[in-house]
Amino acid sequence: MPRTPAQLTDVARGGYVLVDGGSAPDCILIATGSEVGLAVDAARRLGEAGRRVRVVSMPCAEVFDTQPQQYRDAVLTPGVPRVAIEAGVRDTWWRYVGTGGAVIGMDTFGASAPAKQLFEHFGFTTDDVVRTVDGLL
Repeated sequence: MPRTPAQLTDVARGGYVLVDGGSAPDCILIATGSEVGLAVDAARRLGEAGRRVRVVSMPCAEVFDTQPQQYRDAVLTPGVPRVAIEAGVRDTWWRYVGTGGAVIGMDTFGASAPAKQLFEHFGFTTDDVVRTVDGLL
C-alpha cells in the first residue's frame, strides 16, 4: 500500500489512519497485514455509496495500546462504529470494536481448500465487509 511519510512514521506507533474517509467518518475498518487491502477495497466501495469510511492499519496492537490516549482517539474516533478484519482469531479485536461493532474473523481451524474458497467461506470478501458495515449503520 502506498503511504505518506507521516504514515510511515506512524507505523512505529502500532496503528495509524491509512485511508481517511473524512473528519467525521461513518465507520472505521481496522485491519492488519493481508487484510488491509480488503479493507481499502471495501472502503472504496462504501465511499462510492456515499459512506465516509476510515481504514486503520494496525500492524501491532500492543504498541498501539501504549500510545497516548489522544493519539488513539485520533485514530479510532470514539463513538464511531468499527469493524475489525482479521484472518485469524477474533477474540482480541472486540476491545477495539466494542459491543456495537463487528469482527470479521475465524473461530475454527482445520478447513482445507484453495485460499479464494476459504476467504469466501469465512467472509473475507469485499461484499462481506460492505454488508457488515451496512448492517452496523
